[in-house]
Amino acid sequence: MSRPFETVLVANRGEIACRVQRTARRLGYRTVAVYSDADAGAPHVRQADVAVRLGPGPASESYLNVAAVLDAARRSGADAVHPGYGFLSERADFAAAVEAAGLVFIGPPAEAIRAMGDKAGAKRRMLAAGVPCAPGYLGDDQSDERLAAEAEALGLPLLVKAVAGGGGRGMRLVRQPGELAAALAGARREAESAFGDGRLMLERLITGARHVEVQVFADAHGQAVHLGERDCTAQRRRQKVVEEAPSPIVGEAMRATMGRDAVAAALAVGYRGAGTVEFVVDAEGRHFFLEMNTRLQVEHPVTEAITGLDLVEWQLRIAAGEPLPLTQEQIRFDGHAVEARLYAEDPYAGWTPQTGRVLRWRPADAGIRVDHGLAEGGEVPPYYDAMVAKFVAHGRDRADALRRLRRALADAVLVGPRHNARFLRELLAHPDFTGARMTTTRLDEWAAAGEPLLRRPQPPEAVWQLAAALLGGAGSLGSGLTRPDPGSVGGAGSLGSGLTRPDPALRDPALRAPALRPPPPLRPAGLARLDLVVDCAGERRTLRAPPDEVRVLELDADGRVRWWHDGMQRQAVALRDGDTLHLVVDGDVFAFAEASPWPGTDTASDASCARAPVAGVVAQVLVAPGDRVEAGQRLACVEAMKMEMWLEAGAAGLVRAVHAAAKDPVAAGALLVELELDA
Repeated sequence: MSRPFETVLVANRGEIACRVQRTARRLGYRTVAVYSDADAGAPHVRQADVAVRLGPGPASESYLNVAAVLDAARRSGADAVHPGYGFLSERADFAAAVEAAGLVFIGPPAEAIRAMGDKAGAKRRMLAAGVPCAPGYLGDDQSDERLAAEAEALGLPLLVKAVAGGGGRGMRLVRQPGELAAALAGARREAESAFGDGRLMLERLITGARHVEVQVFADAHGQAVHLGERDCTAQRRRQKVVEEAPSPIVGEAMRATMGRDAVAAALAVGYRGAGTVEFVVDAEGRHFFLEMNTRLQVEHPVTEAITGLDLVEWQLRIAAGEPLPLTQEQIRFDGHAVEARLYAEDPYAGWTPQTGRVLRWRPADAGIRVDHGLAEGGEVPPYYDAMVAKFVAHGRDRADALRRLRRALADAVLVGPRHNARFLRELLAHPDFTGARMTTTRLDEWAAAGEPLLRRPQPPEAVWQLAAALLGGAGSLGSGLTRPDPGSVGGAGSLGSGLTRPDPALRDPALRAPALRPPPPLRPAGLARLDLVVDCAGERRTLRAPPDEVRVLELDADGRVRWWHDGMQRQAVALRDGDTLHLVVDGDVFAFAEASPWPGTDTASDASCARAPVAGVVAQVLVAPGDRVEAGQRLACVEAMKMEMWLEAGAAGLVRAVHAAAKDPVAAGALLVELELDA
């Protein structure tokens, strides 16, 4: 249903809710936010005209609660609903319920969502429309026996995919015959949990492939256009990491062919609004239909950058019944754009999601676009996707865009949960990326092979010394620069507590320039040195503080540090949170924790305790008290941010106690299973 409307409820959270609100306000619409208890103080809530609570933190009790969303629209006076992406955005029953409630759904018709949401049925439609598809099994017989027989006929490697899936959920890669049974069980379980539909399909894996997708738009008047392609090949575990437009492997002829097929796909299902037709491209440059995402994509900003168009504005205008703003011949492309997804995850520990309080968040001021929904003092909760921000650089050409994006990632400051900013910078500079030689499995292959890019970075010696100076040296906390009040804003104050103390040497003209000799120590005469035991990046060291090699020249109230080393003045950011000093140096974040003076307090390596690796929800518990387990045996599974993490027995023994059940929310480090280890 297309008709005019006045108030837009955004049925989503985080950066996409903020982004939709920006355009809606610019066009004169009133905006309504919805939120869970975990997001009560989030930016998307604060910037809306009205905000309505949906329920507790878990998505199933809030953002996925259709009745609560519709009630929020009724109570707030909204007459249109924008679903964003994820959550309910590709649920045909939600689109239908919005329309049935007399509201405008800012998206495609429910029938189009249903047609493309059934991945097997969608492929049948595409084949009928002449759109090329990869070989696979799309049948209704879902028995393991039939699936195994079809897998054998297709050959390996292949993908097991949820028929109702999307976003990489409910998908498993099978390379060896012995992996099929576990892949079927895992994909079915995840699909039922995420989509309420455990049906599966099989698809022959196109090896050495690239992921290239085409942005399409259709209106209610039978017209459709494409806005060029995006290359989303850089992925980990089938989740996109970096996207760019145009694709570095697509020329004009290929763009025209893929665009034609994408428009045909949209018209085949009576599409309306924004959609993305995803293709896999083999080593010979042949493209095969993967699926259609019946919503706005995370990576839509790169298309906006090269076309100069606002895709959310197009969505709003088409939903109001207007025709497409441009014809295919009027659409122009300018330059190159690259988007990097900033994830709250640890790329050096298997991409495990990270949660916790945001101690500092200062996006780069480098003339690029940063879409986010973060706020200092807020939390990154365990219930939702791990992406917390998007950095988008537009340049004259690809090299220009990549250079600008790397610099912006280095300049941005995010302290709190671990994140992937350094990994992104190194990936964007890697020869396989700059040379357009990536494939959809390259990052996973690097992880398995121990590629240096995925080895945890260690702080340079000078940064260890800077940590010593700030933790125990008179040049930081000792000579008038006191430790922050634990009750300071956000609970994590800067080290300076509002004091700025330039080095006295800088006021002496004889010491200013051009000499490279170090400034005199800030340590008062006679002050004893300290020995500090400090942990960082898996290493424990005893540091002498204050050090001789490093001088702290200035430390301001915001934690900005100017320091001297090896004849040069450098910049850093320092934040103290409890016993941990967070240092941001040259774009890298290191956490220096003073070791506890109490023996026996480190339980992290205790093999008798299986603890939740992150905050999340218990997906499965496979043992009960009294069970015997062997080293490496799976005990329980915790799901957080669309990822399953298994806890395994560290040694053989008996299960002494189980402290959680399936669907229980758990905190990071929570004790789930206790073992009585064999002597």
